[in-house]
Amino acid sequence: MHCALYQANRCRSCQWIEQPISEQLTDKMNELQQLLEGVAVQDWRAPISGPEHAFRNKAKMVVSGSVEKPLLGMLHRDGTPEDLTECPLYPASFQVVFAVLKPFIARAGLTPYNVARKRGELKYLLLTESQLDGGMMLRFVLRSDAKIEQLRAALPWLQQQLPQLKVISANIQPVHMAIMEGEQEIPFTEQQWLEENFNGVPLYIRPQSFFQTNPTVAASLYATAREWVREMPVKHMWDLFCGVGGFGLHCATPDMKLTGIEIAPEAIASARQSAEKLGLTDIHFQALDSTKFATEQEDIPDLVLVNPPRRGIGQALCYFLNNMAPKYIIYSSCNAQTMAQDIASLAEYRVERVQLFDMFPHTAHYEVLALLVRLPSP
Repeated sequence: MHCALYQANRCRSCQWIEQPISEQLTDKMNELQQLLEGVAVQDWRAPISGPEHAFRNKAKMVVSGSVEKPLLGMLHRDGTPEDLTECPLYPASFQVVFAVLKPFIARAGLTPYNVARKRGELKYLLLTESQLDGGMMLRFVLRSDAKIEQLRAALPWLQQQLPQLKVISANIQPVHMAIMEGEQEIPFTEQQWLEENFNGVPLYIRPQSFFQTNPTVAASLYATAREWVREMPVKHMWDLFCGVGGFGLHCATPDMKLTGIEIAPEAIASARQSAEKLGLTDIHFQALDSTKFATEQEDIPDLVLVNPPRRGIGQALCYFLNNMAPKYIIYSSCNAQTMAQDIASLAEYRVERVQLFDMFPHTAHYEVLALLVRLPSP
């Protein structure tokens, strides 16, 4: 992939961009195998990759510069701003929106936040696109609610220019720290979700809920999990750290009981909406802490699927799973280091198979799916 920003040394986020994808995959597989060196993996599956460019469905843009000439992109470590609107990871449809947002910022009087001076209002622009219909969600991350009515009054012009913006909201993030968003979300549109569809499964993207940024590879990840689960006699399944329910909804069947747990209420609302559209009835999505939920249960499922954040599932949940003894565990990880630590703690299980998913080409990051099977009792 060619990137003018990289060539000009203006952005080095894609540190592996000069390596062919085949070499990137080889290096990632080598690292993963080293991390699991002490584990007897029965079956190493071939890695799965997707497009090399224009694959992202979400942009997180730091807003800097002036209200008349805003820059959308990032800040270097020394505080120097960099405009990334021409980043080749974004599809062409994003560039159209960025081009309109720049004059809109001036029209709405949204002064970019100056980190050094701790002044200004507009901190970030968060843009998400549905691959299903091209509808988009735009979120303005503001320092306070001082400009809300001013922004609301200017929105009709923006909506006329960009009818693809189906969801628009403001998020209030008052803290002077590199935190992407705050707790308060102020909707500007009646519709507050985008519909997506992976492998025939409807999924919904809402503000403040996590959704994978590489739809092509994410669809392969969910489809693979479904394929693995269909091979096993599973009648009762937990989907922990379930997000919008992508894994559980792919794996569920009409005669299966599914419990999905996720701490973010917005994500649970999306998961319930999907389950209703699919007509699945024995599904229970709850907004709870996954570890706390699991360790308080006595009913043992056949399968526990975990998709934790980068910190992994941790010792408490590993200890509980060892003792609760579900027959199968499927572990989806965005951090192979913490996954390897957790697998080492799951001493009552053997690793049946492992597969790498290259969700983040041109970087060292990747996703992993692992199937663990309970060892027979001595």
